[in-house]
Amino acid sequence: MTMQIPKEWTFNSGEVAKHFETHVREQLPWYDLVTDAIVHIARHYIPVNGVVYDIGASTGNIGRALADVLKVRDSELIAVESSLEMLKHYSGPGTIINNDACNVSYTKHDVSILYLVLMFLPVSKRYKLLKTLYEQLNPGGVIIIVDKIISPAGYPGTVLRRLPMYWKTKQGASAKEIVEKELSLAGAQRPISGMDFPAPAVQFFQMGEFCGWLIEKECA
Repeated sequence: MTMQIPKEWTFNSGEVAKHFETHVREQLPWYDLVTDAIVHIARHYIPVNGVVYDIGASTGNIGRALADVLKVRDSELIAVESSLEMLKHYSGPGTIINNDACNVSYTKHDVSILYLVLMFLPVSKRYKLLKTLYEQLNPGGVIIIVDKIISPAGYPGTVLRRLPMYWKTKQGASAKEIVEKELSLAGAQRPISGMDFPAPAVQFFQMGEFCGWLIEKECA
């Protein structure tokens, strides 16, 4: 069933939450591939009795993917999600914090994951959130980020902006749905651009307008 796109995009929509798992894979055909990459990276940093934050946990995709590792290592997942509608469909493990990611009192942890989150947060709060997470990371821990970036200038930028439209049509989305989604995101989604990270970042992924980085906290 096709999801009805709200005029103003919000994860507090019951319609968005109900169809989220299908919709995100229609929009981003690499979603499961990058989920696997995040799990692979996280496995290298989750210790026995470790703590992982899944920030912007939605319906629990990352938690489900990490479940086996967490169980074997007796580690804790803390899922942070602001939308009650999304949490109605949450099927991941761990403890749930229903709050804005920028208002959570984070504790010491080993891994924090922000999968398609920063672009939905106010620009003024992004660096502060990352700095707080970095300060609360245990030595040797990591922040894993995947997010949308501003396309480069010139013709390459035009090519990359068209790539998501190409993917969406291949997955069966209509031109009407694509336009409605783009217009609904105005003011709700703002790609990151020229953003400073709290420490050196290593890029591990790029596809079109989306990139992934890991930020490791050096051992003391």
